[in-house]
Amino acid sequence: MNADEGILSGLKVIDCATYVAGPAAATILSDFGADVIKIERPPDGDLWRTFSSVPGYPSTDFHYTWLLTSRNKRSIVLDLTKDAGRETLLKLVAGADVFVTNFQPSLLGKFRLTWDDLRPVNPRLVYALITGYGEKGDDADAPAYDGLAYWARSGLMTSVTGADGTPAGARPAMGDHPTAATLFGAIMLGLYRRERTGKGSKVSTSLMAAGAWANSVDIQAKLCEAEFPVRRPGARPMNPLIAAYPSSDHHAMIIALLDPEREFSRLCEALGEPDLATSPLFATQDARKENAAELHAILLSQFESKSLSHWREKFRIYDIKWSPLPTLDEAVRDPQMRECGAIVNVDYPGHGTIETVNSPVFVLESDKQKPRVPPRYGAHTLDILKEAGFNADEIERLVKSGAAVDGSSK
Repeated sequence: MNADEGILSGLKVIDCATYVAGPAAATILSDFGADVIKIERPPDGDLWRTFSSVPGYPSTDFHYTWLLTSRNKRSIVLDLTKDAGRETLLKLVAGADVFVTNFQPSLLGKFRLTWDDLRPVNPRLVYALITGYGEKGDDADAPAYDGLAYWARSGLMTSVTGADGTPAGARPAMGDHPTAATLFGAIMLGLYRRERTGKGSKVSTSLMAAGAWANSVDIQAKLCEAEFPVRRPGARPMNPLIAAYPSSDHHAMIIALLDPEREFSRLCEALGEPDLATSPLFATQDARKENAAELHAILLSQFESKSLSHWREKFRIYDIKWSPLPTLDEAVRDPQMRECGAIVNVDYPGHGTIETVNSPVFVLESDKQKPRVPPRYGAHTLDILKEAGFNADEIERLVKSGAAVDGSSK
């Protein structure tokens, strides 16, 4: 391996994903030398290309979102609704090492691109899937963005606001745990490098670098000298189609229509106001931007007139991307948390069976260890020293000197 080519040189990755989470994983692989082939759909490609033009976000002629998440990649446009398009993709998959996707389960089934479909094509393929809400449960096929599934549904959003809606500051370890996942990836890269070269290596990350990656869209916009909308306390949202609203039963929810040319008419149908979609006030993106205050007032009036359960059903029928905004109490009771594997059981002596938060990495046919209780102070000192080759006399001297502490009897 040529050091200049990167740890992952020679690795071929198929990026068959949209927007951010799946493609960003492929971007990291490309940073280390992998050949990443981006699959795009006709006629316009990945909508992330032009996300910078969405109202309410920093604006510039520079497509900073595409720069950020699609650097290093090569693009091919395939129409997967056509047999020839899918067959072409399968030929690419046959020669690939990794396939990355974040398509909803229904789309993977429609295009016959599930793991079971691709495994016979390439038995050595690593099939990497990111979902919004996991692969089981009522919401498994629900469309999602990070602002919905990650930020809202997890309870993070309501955890960092005060009772009056003002910012309340960071919660414990909310940056540590995502950064830990970054270090996990770095460790796996180090192990992969060792497999290829026989040499160990130093791998690292930092909370600041991981925080910059988490905030990278706005940072990239600033680096591209984008013009940021002015944020004013208590004002209406800058884009009423990406905003939070109350329901009649005093629950909060957030909608996210990032592709309003296709989605706004469906929202109007869900509201029972189909004529809104063709009204001169709202028929185009420029019109909706010009009349954002009027549109916000209409949406607010509609949403606060019906219950959350009503909107949940309407949004499901009309395929509207949304999320409730649960309190932390509601988030921990959410059954989808268990269905997606985010919360699992652990047997804890003296407390029976309790629940713990699972790590967010899953490998098919490689079960995780059942969670065990954390160890007592020094509970395994003697066992570990024996395994390391220390004899009984050496262990005794270590313990007596205080260089090691035996807590097994405590």
